[in-house]
Amino acid sequence: MKIAFIGLGNMGGPMALNLHKAGHTLSAFDLSAEACKKFAAEGLPIAKSAAETVAGAEVVISMLPASAHVEGLFLGGAGKPGLLDSIQAGTLVIDSSTIAAATSRKVAEAAAAKGVAMIDAPVSGGTGGAIAGTLTFMVGGDTKDLERARPVLEKMGANIFHAGAAGAGQTAKICNNMLLGILMIGTSEALALGVANGLDPKVLSEIMRRSSGGNWALEKYNPVPGVMEAAPASKNYAGGFGTDLMLKDLGLAQENATAVRAATPLGGLARSLYAAHSLAGHGALDFSSVLKLVQKAG
Repeated sequence: MKIAFIGLGNMGGPMALNLHKAGHTLSAFDLSAEACKKFAAEGLPIAKSAAETVAGAEVVISMLPASAHVEGLFLGGAGKPGLLDSIQAGTLVIDSSTIAAATSRKVAEAAAAKGVAMIDAPVSGGTGGAIAGTLTFMVGGDTKDLERARPVLEKMGANIFHAGAAGAGQTAKICNNMLLGILMIGTSEALALGVANGLDPKVLSEIMRRSSGGNWALEKYNPVPGVMEAAPASKNYAGGFGTDLMLKDLGLAQENATAVRAATPLGGLARSLYAAHSLAGHGALDFSSVLKLVQKAG
């Protein structure tokens, strides 16, 4: 199967590599020359432009930072044509970016008008999951389009859920990431409190992991440096899922909550705390670095 992959960041790059290793005919592109060079060195075929990437593709996958990037890529703007003008009818588009559900629906409707099927399929599992091919996909769109996408998604992930119609995958993702942001702050607070009282963070983490406070951060993504060798915290909070990306997702959750009149007091507080953390100059660090904010406040 010929697949076009656009967006070779911390998540997209490893996802594209897994498809390439699975034997698919791949063509990839990123606006970052550095990203293109990095993954070309790992054997990924790189195109000269997004339009060149999608030429003749049966499936087009995008993994971009925000709503504006996805809308700009596919619909164009400022006198520039959108990629939908270059994608042939009958092609399946899978957008794995985390963006506003309304934007997903808007782009999907525009795609349908051109005879192009589109699903939103944001992911969870972090860079580790992207590298290992164990991501969770939350899919919004028609069932028939999901089934068409499934063999491709299975090469990048271990869990595939159909959340509902177009945009539903995005809604599920922002709910998950709102909880994740809240959870990471709470975990950081608990660990900081224990350390301030002289407890060994490794011992405390194991106690809480095996008790009622156990959670994903304690299992896979401990925010304290040195507790988990593979976690971003032990790599100076490099790589992983950036603070500014978490802030963006918390913003999407709050915008959605306002639109549907849902109460999300902890989500709002988490957004404020991550905003403060970003303003302190930590926007490029992994989101688990919010521990720094908690420790400073103490």
